[in-house]
Amino acid sequence: MRDVDVVIVGAGAAGLSLAHRLARTASARRPSVLLLDAPPGPLRPPSRTWCFWEPGPGPYDAALTAVWQRLRVHTPEGRSVEDGMAPLRYKMIRSEDFEAFVARELSHSGHVRRLEATVESVDGIPDGAEIRARTAGGRPLTVRARWVFDSRPLGSLPAARTTLLQHFHGWFVRAARPVFDPDVIDLMDFRIPQPPHGLAFGYVLPTGPQEALVEYTEFSGAALSRTDYEAALHHYTRNVLGLGPFEVTSTETGVIPMTDAPFARRTAPSVFRIGAAGGATRPSTGYTFAAVQRQTRAVAAALAAGRHPLPPPAHSARSRVMDAVLLRALDSGRVDGAAVFSRLFSHVPAERLLRFLDGRTRLHEDLSIGVRTPVLPMLRSAVDLARLPRRPFPR
Repeated sequence: MRDVDVVIVGAGAAGLSLAHRLARTASARRPSVLLLDAPPGPLRPPSRTWCFWEPGPGPYDAALTAVWQRLRVHTPEGRSVEDGMAPLRYKMIRSEDFEAFVARELSHSGHVRRLEATVESVDGIPDGAEIRARTAGGRPLTVRARWVFDSRPLGSLPAARTTLLQHFHGWFVRAARPVFDPDVIDLMDFRIPQPPHGLAFGYVLPTGPQEALVEYTEFSGAALSRTDYEAALHHYTRNVLGLGPFEVTSTETGVIPMTDAPFARRTAPSVFRIGAAGGATRPSTGYTFAAVQRQTRAVAAALAAGRHPLPPPAHSARSRVMDAVLLRALDSGRVDGAAVFSRLFSHVPAERLLRFLDGRTRLHEDLSIGVRTPVLPMLRSAVDLARLPRRPFPR
């Protein structure tokens, strides 16, 4: 039996971010922290890439793979729209680099410890919570904590009016000749066949003249087979990008729910969810990392000040309403997703649009962006939401 102030369950982006912030707490109220990470195996997520944008330097710059200040969108008709995003910078960080960065910080901390263990249960008890787990060697472990922050993926999604999946497969490629512009990302490339519902696009993050992450991404109701992803990437790299000879050095695959479901941020008086499990994923885009930073920053500040550390909503109520309308419009087929995003990037400065996608714009800016979308289909979709029941995701 161990007693600590804080237990963090899961060492993904949210768990590591909170542990990092608590390790750097300079307050006299520094809590004792135990980070419980699943041993290597099926419960530990595979390596993946996180992207986000922020103005200027940030706390994780030492772990970044690459940084860009210009983006490009290709419309279905083949027209290219390129724009700068200053003062914002688009940043890419690989999960293994982020984990190594945080591990170095934790090694200097005297009050944050990390332990490999499989958590079997988290139960509320008077004035705290009890965690039962099993270490990598199979030994049972029980921990009592004043506060628990659980970042493990949910076993099933909450009931929603609309749920789409953002699913993708990417290749890290090395071309035989310089074919990439390392100063510009292709955020959305719609020069590829579109699915019957939702949308599909290519995504290119160049890390050098001959190296890049190239992904095929869909917003739709179901993921594809590995064969279908590979076929789509072969088409995109050869017929659209014209890369010529290249080798695939590694791959990544993922599925991100895009849903208007409400996510519970507290499951017991002292037990909270953070990260994607706590609603950090932006429903309209699938971006999560920046919202995780907002959540964990607020939690760390509350603990340092001795306040109740309920994680704040990751996204504003207005952002969640707008996302729900867009998801309904895409899922119903009322709007052409590729045309909507192409029009937005063609008529709205990239910096403002990125702030909008991160929920950082003011009401008048939201309205000015909203009129660039198909207004009547969006209004019909908004009316739909009032009468649609929330149902469990069937897959």
